[in-house]
Amino acid sequence: MSLVELIAQADERGLAASGLACLDRCLPLLGGDDELLRPLWASLADGSDWGPGLEKARAALGPGEAAGSTESAESAESAGSAGSTESAGSAGSTAPEASVGDEAVRLARRMLDAAPAERAADAVRPWADACSVASLRIHRLLDPAADGTPGADGLDAGRAGDTADLPPLVAAELRRQAAVLELLAGHGANGLRRALDVSVEGRRVLRAVVSRRARSAAEPGV
Repeated sequence: MSLVELIAQADERGLAASGLACLDRCLPLLGGDDELLRPLWASLADGSDWGPGLEKARAALGPGEAAGSTESAESAESAGSAGSTESAGSAGSTAPEASVGDEAVRLARRMLDAAPAERAADAVRPWADACSVASLRIHRLLDPAADGTPGADGLDAGRAGDTADLPPLVAAELRRQAAVLELLAGHGANGLRRALDVSVEGRRVLRAVVSRRARSAAEPGV
């Protein structure tokens, strides 16, 4: 089943976990503590309100965009959209390293800012979908194998099931997104622990990528 189909069929908890996992994997870009989003995961497990956890996370990371509104969700989706020429261009080899990093950070922050305060399925479905696209775009921006690949974005095709042309970091992120949705669909709340493990693994991978890029940028003559 494609990622698009998994998102379309997911329930409220699965959608919330999917979007949260995307955000959790991208925390290294925001400088957030690894435990910052744990209260949100806990709220998915016990069914409690995640609004206070959202506000605490936003406050810990400093001012951002307006949270929880439809406009913010649409903004996050447009920022992550595979049709964004500006974003796609920033992934190319001619883009300054700082602009690539800034774009990745912007996409990650918008995932948090656009998270709906209420976890109703109608609210979290567009957010989860936007987070999926934004996280894949972040991984493409930072994937060394994607640098200089002319016009090879492929995120829409990958989400629809055609993963042949995706660079390695993006393909791995796509698999993690599918794994989280499958775990929640198959095990409900009991799948949250394994979904969190999948997210933690992805966060470590992204942190390593960010660190390598920072070291490369600091080397003389790079």
